[in-house]
Amino acid sequence: MASDVSAIERKSPSPDSPSRDDAPSSQADAQLRAEIRLLGRILGDTVRDQEGDDVFDLVESIRQASIRFHRDEDEGARHELEAMLNGRSIAETVRIVRAFSYFSHLANIAEDQNHIRQTRNQSGAGLATAATTLAGTVERARDAGFSAQQLRGFFDDALVSPVLTAHPTEVRRKSTIDREMDIAALLDSRDRTQMTAEELADNDEQLRRCVLTLWQTNLLRRSKLTVLDEVQNGLSFYDYTFLKQLPRLLNLLEDRLGADADGKELASFLKMGSWIGGDRDGNPFVTADVLRGTLQMQCERALNFYLDELQKLYGELSLARDIVHASEELLALNGRSPPVSAHRDREPYRRAVNGVYSRLKATAKTFGVRAVGRPGGEAAPYESVEAFREDLDIINRSLIGHGSGVIARGRLRRLRRAVDCFGFHLASLDLRQNSAVHERTIAELFEAVAPGTNYLDLPEDERCALLVRELHTARPLISPFANYGEETTSELAVLRTAAEAHARFGRQCIPQSIVSMSEGVSDLLEIAVLLKEVGLIDPNGASRINLVPLFETIEDLRNCAGIMDRALSLPEYRHLVDSRGGLQEVMLGYSDSNKDGGFITSGWELYKAEISLVEVFAKHNVRLRLFHGRGGSVGRGGGPSYEAVLAQPGGAVNGQIRITEQGEIISSKYTNPEVGRQNLEILAAATLEASLLQPQHSAPRQEYLAAMEELSALAFASYRGLVYETEGFEEYFWASTVINEISTLNIGSRPASRSKARRIENLRAIPWVFSWAQCRLMLPGWYGFGSAVNEWLRKNPDKGLDFLRELYREWPFFRMLLSNMDMVLSKSSIAVASRYAELVPDKTLRDTIFQRIRAEWQGSIDWLLKIMDQDRLLGHNELLERSIRHRFPYLDPLNHVQVEFLKAYRSKNEDPQVLRGIQITINGISAGLRNSG
Repeated sequence: MASDVSAIERKSPSPDSPSRDDAPSSQADAQLRAEIRLLGRILGDTVRDQEGDDVFDLVESIRQASIRFHRDEDEGARHELEAMLNGRSIAETVRIVRAFSYFSHLANIAEDQNHIRQTRNQSGAGLATAATTLAGTVERARDAGFSAQQLRGFFDDALVSPVLTAHPTEVRRKSTIDREMDIAALLDSRDRTQMTAEELADNDEQLRRCVLTLWQTNLLRRSKLTVLDEVQNGLSFYDYTFLKQLPRLLNLLEDRLGADADGKELASFLKMGSWIGGDRDGNPFVTADVLRGTLQMQCERALNFYLDELQKLYGELSLARDIVHASEELLALNGRSPPVSAHRDREPYRRAVNGVYSRLKATAKTFGVRAVGRPGGEAAPYESVEAFREDLDIINRSLIGHGSGVIARGRLRRLRRAVDCFGFHLASLDLRQNSAVHERTIAELFEAVAPGTNYLDLPEDERCALLVRELHTARPLISPFANYGEETTSELAVLRTAAEAHARFGRQCIPQSIVSMSEGVSDLLEIAVLLKEVGLIDPNGASRINLVPLFETIEDLRNCAGIMDRALSLPEYRHLVDSRGGLQEVMLGYSDSNKDGGFITSGWELYKAEISLVEVFAKHNVRLRLFHGRGGSVGRGGGPSYEAVLAQPGGAVNGQIRITEQGEIISSKYTNPEVGRQNLEILAAATLEASLLQPQHSAPRQEYLAAMEELSALAFASYRGLVYETEGFEEYFWASTVINEISTLNIGSRPASRSKARRIENLRAIPWVFSWAQCRLMLPGWYGFGSAVNEWLRKNPDKGLDFLRELYREWPFFRMLLSNMDMVLSKSSIAVASRYAELVPDKTLRDTIFQRIRAEWQGSIDWLLKIMDQDRLLGHNELLERSIRHRFPYLDPLNHVQVEFLKAYRSKNEDPQVLRGIQITINGISAGLRNSG
């Protein structure tokens, strides 16, 4: 279904101007209902055939009772549900759960296809330029007076980079994703093709085959993922989408801007990034060997794609020498080609491609890559990706030179663009580690060569002075005679591997080293010293890698501008930045700041931090690039990317942005190639719009800022009062959610908590949000808003509700904040949540905390509707409202069954199917919500 980070992200409508997405044609809506009914009918037939009429009838009875309970909190329906569920065997209940889970998956497929259909219809009707597309943004930029040359100049210096992470909220296996892709392709074929009766019948049978295969496939993994498993899963999306769709998108934009007068091609400003295999923060399984294996796997995926495309190009370029001209440089390329069949002797382009193919095959061998395709002839490997690209350019120039430009614009153009985007490294892999680990590593290194340094006991200024001195010396700090601890040895091995990778794959393979939990300048200087030790920073202060602080907690966000001001004022650190082109990246963490201070305060402190950073960087004349560490759910910074980018304060984008794509959001956005291309396009369009069309949009009025500051403080007090200051809240949380049971899912290599303690502070933000989503409270996405507004209105009777409505109408930041709450609250269910509250053994604690949550939930909805001037949640987004409403009857039963399984599991029921049932309900609820982590 469309979600707060939907399969195809859409700009949220303004409060008084619903977008065309929110007023779909009745025909499109009818097609969506027809496809959901079709898939539901096939699933129902499969359940009946495989499990019998009794199970099918029970599924339908549960669905009907669930509708009544959700609509009216009908106590009779609640008892009816409990009776139906309690009266079943565990094995039978698991079959029921699987049926509801698969319906959620199938409904997702139908709704994704509906988005594609609508976008295609709008494009055919000439409406695409009004949407959040690059075409529309380019047209508006031209209307604003920007020439094609100016736009090309903008892209020359732009960077838009989605960064895939392995944060574990994707509960589906690749096996089920592949079958779901097959179903999507069959629906797409029905939609685009005028089928005969026989073809339609065959399509029906193929759909039934796919659904039956899904039914007979394990929904969940039986074993825990390794990091390299996660890498392999991440690489699947390059096959699905990125390798083909990203070059296509850039080429389409280049065509829209028109030919450059000097023949210069549009810069490849869209680049993929990844953390999978390089993110060590809290994941002890990311080692030097894993990093090496990750880079090898990425290289293998890129080179095999190029080899496959060259084989196809070889088959296409059958141009004969006695008919067409070949340039001198092409003939020279022919001369370097290994021998080909005598039948190809008069086909210079095939000979040229054969030579390129053979050299790339030899290159793959030097990288140790398992290369696909036919063997190549004897040839020298490429010394660099630039040399490979130059050979492709020779073929391109020769084709254009004899009037075959239309041929050059086909597969060859897409391949040349792909090489430009992906190189031999495929994606830029970030290193990330916690500042505390760097701190301990540096301390051990100093202690080995200068006992008594006691680095950990030094104050911040003394640490910085010591580190700066170390940066200046060419003497190695690492001693070959010292025996270091396991942590230090591992850290040094990873960094040495990164240096080796630079020499092997080029600097773009690992361009960033991110320091999470950055709290001072010394955190940046520590990683600088460590990088100097492995040769990635030389003693003269030139760096081959970007040093990126990550500010995560509320306190760190408030301090980040001051920290960067002090760092950029240090000549030694400033020299490092200047050696990287005068650009400094700063990462902002949405998840931990939310867990720390709540949704309202997290959003506000992030906004203020960006304003402060823009000012500091302007003062130092250093270019700022923000890296947004957003999760999938609203509680972790999620929401439509287009709206989020445009809501940034003036000067915060400037053509450069990186954004994490996490968990199930990756598959939601990028499994379907057409959906994937549209999501990439939306991100690029938002960056262009924010940079050129509203780069310095007027700052919010001072009274807006003052009101937001006060609302944030009130919401912060409310949130902290519940989560961190209410006695027994931790007990309530662990008892009323599936937090314990989530850890049994094999959905990632990373531990769920930073320690074995049950304190909220030690819990990772992902399972924190994921747990609240499962029990349908979505608490991290709204808690504190209702009481904050209530108290603010009491203190500001002169401004009143009309002023808050003005904030919503006039300020993109406030509008984004509320629209995201609108979406997340629409997916909550206090009726369902009340059943989870019953899992808390202490009745007094249960009633006290749940009634407090219920009151805040109701108050937040009431004030939200009044400020947004809606009569119901999602009142301005009928498409999403209808999607969620239709899904609840299939989603709610999963929650009810989950509660029953939790009761049994926690009562020490030893039947292994009890835990299996809980895991399947987690899968189904996650699929139904689509952005739960």
